[in-house]
Amino acid sequence: MRKDVIVAEPGMLAIDAAALMAQKGIRRLPVIEQLSRGPHLAGLVSAKDILHAFPPDVNPFAVITPETARTKVTVGDIMSRYLVTTTPETPIEEAAAMMLERKIGALPVLHELRMVGLITQSDIFRAFVSIFAASGEGIRVTFDMSKGEDVFGFIAAAARKRKVTVVSLISSQQDDRPVCVVRLNGGAIDGLLDDLWNSNHTVLNVLRFPELPQ
Repeated sequence: MRKDVIVAEPGMLAIDAAALMAQKGIRRLPVIEQLSRGPHLAGLVSAKDILHAFPPDVNPFAVITPETARTKVTVGDIMSRYLVTTTPETPIEEAAAMMLERKIGALPVLHELRMVGLITQSDIFRAFVSIFAASGEGIRVTFDMSKGEDVFGFIAAAARKRKVTVVSLISSQQDDRPVCVVRLNGGAIDGLLDDLWNSNHTVLNVLRFPELPQ
């Protein structure tokens, strides 16, 4: 999650929120209300909310015109008040599934009812990309697996035999069948690949890094 979150207050003008978004290159602002008991997450305003607050022919994210300057709509008028939130302890895959199911682009992160961060689709994409990031030579192999199989034990034994390093390993579903995606480098990679082909597993895809020129 991002901890240094840029926020708005309910009384901020929508045109000022648009200028802040444009300046910072962001698409949403958590709205924090200052109460006697401390800061309170009151809502979330998105770039789409702001666009809908202005006539179709007015772009509030462009240079301020007399027409946009006269618009007194506030963030509190247009923000979403009923938010889906998460916690710092939530596994990233659960947060991703929640966003997908609810069709939302961000989740405020709360700890004891206080907002401590914000996680967006971009943050989740970066996290998943880092898992499969290619660094140096190696291969990424996708193969099918049996339901309930200890695929880590299988790969670990094969890697020890061939002196191969397991960089990452993920089990997933592809076309309603369980598959494993494993990134390997070092040692006798081709030997381990042969072991996979000769086992009862069907190899679905092999990518070599760095990719050979076409």
